[in-house]
Amino acid sequence: MAEDIKTKLEMYRTAPFDARFPNQNQTKNCWQNYLDYHRCQKALTAKGVDVTPCDWYLRVYKSLCPSSWTTQWDEQREQGTFPGKI
Repeated sequence: MAEDIKTKLEMYRTAPFDARFPNQNQTKNCWQNYLDYHRCQKALTAKGVDVTPCDWYLRVYKSLCPSSWTTQWDEQREQGTFPGKI
């Protein structure tokens, strides 16, 4: 499984089509992948497992989200005021 994920990450160029977000506005897609990345990190770290599979979400949200949003969300997470459930 890890090899399959690593292969996909190597071939990654930009965020693929996601049927959950069919419209041009990709704001929700950005938000969901940001949450999924941090949830994945939290879950796999708690289990003591390699967090490499989480890199998929990281790459997707980095290609979709403006860096000003992610910087603000990171600051909010550090301060404990982040509105999402991670």
